[in-house]
Amino acid sequence: MKILYLTNLYPPHGIGGYELICGCVNRAMRERSHITRVLTSDYGAESGGAQEDKSEVERTLRIHGFFGRPWLGIRKLRALEMHNNRTLRRVIAEFRPDAVHVFNLGGISKSLAHTLQRLNVPTVYFVSDHWIAQSLAADVWMDWWNRPGRSRAQKIVRKSLELCGARALLDEAAPTAPACELEFRRIYFCSEFLRGQAVSRGYDVAHAAVIHNAVDTRRFTPKAQRNTDCGRWLFVGRLTPEKGIRTVLRAISRLGDSFPGTLTICGRGTPELEAELRAIVETQELPVTFTEATAAQMPEIYRRHDALIFASEWEEPFALTPLEAMACGLPVIATTTGGSAELFRDGVNALTFKAGDDEDLGRQILRLRGDSSLCALVAANGCEEVRGGFREETIMDRVEKYVTDSVATWPERTSADRTHARREKSEAPAHA
Repeated sequence: MKILYLTNLYPPHGIGGYELICGCVNRAMRERSHITRVLTSDYGAESGGAQEDKSEVERTLRIHGFFGRPWLGIRKLRALEMHNNRTLRRVIAEFRPDAVHVFNLGGISKSLAHTLQRLNVPTVYFVSDHWIAQSLAADVWMDWWNRPGRSRAQKIVRKSLELCGARALLDEAAPTAPACELEFRRIYFCSEFLRGQAVSRGYDVAHAAVIHNAVDTRRFTPKAQRNTDCGRWLFVGRLTPEKGIRTVLRAISRLGDSFPGTLTICGRGTPELEAELRAIVETQELPVTFTEATAAQMPEIYRRHDALIFASEWEEPFALTPLEAMACGLPVIATTTGGSAELFRDGVNALTFKAGDDEDLGRQILRLRGDSSLCALVAANGCEEVRGGFREETIMDRVEKYVTDSVATWPERTSADRTHARREKSEAPAHA
């Protein structure tokens, strides 16, 4: 197949697991002899780095209001929406994909989903965060055209554009239809939690599949001999409040001299939060060090430590970090927010604690340190489960089959679809 990946961020430029998953899927499909192309935003492109083949990865979409980019007024936003939709149509006309595989649309034009629907290109959505359930209906562009409770002045402007036919013309270039008109015919989520959340917000996605995230067990391997003393603790992730890093430091502070060993914090945050965390560590003389690592360095980071603390306090979709740690044979102490509840079972494959509760976390740290048999049990069970059920090869088989089935079962175009497609094709040279 020829597969076009559409996503807001793409490695090596990114901030989290969503874009890493996209890179993983793209690599796996190329290894399986599919022809792929990635269309993503210009985030990080200005920093330079290794040159990319632009026929494989095109970084030309523009971001609005996310990742340090400003929120735009409606006039400037119109230009951005037109650019992004024009770019998508051009790439589809050039590449002629059998399927478009949509990942994260956070921060880029959600109207792109309307364009895909109008072109009737076989489209598969993979959802690994809250952009459908929480962000889609709030998209600034679609909201401006469709929300009834706007100011009187905005209503007058919008009505004038509708009456003079300007909205209809603009809609051809940058769709203005509401989110409720989107059809997610083929869609899969990384957790049952995320699927249920989208259903609860009124989206017709109860038919969606659930395909959990994968781990490259060829890279993330356990060390030959495990230390069950649990003296070298590890926290991995973005240094943001919702990841629970403050809770971890409070737990260590509460334990005092009872804390067994040292903690390594591996990650980055805003300069303000990093300074706050370092000040806490220095003032309270906590046995904590800070470090950073590239994706390539992470397997060795895990293997140099004895246990992982995963303290997330937001509704996690289905996190990669604990899967990687478990694949490397580390016991995990974790919260069960969001999709994490589908993975962790206290005393079986992990120890769990209440999100934000530093006293509960402290108890579980002492519990794991004080029971070497329990430590070995949860580490072995977690490693076996991840290396068995979350292997990259197994998950990619499911993803490949889902995309292939989507193409094979995609409904024929209606006459309206064909008319719109002919119009798009005739316009393609002007947009190239």
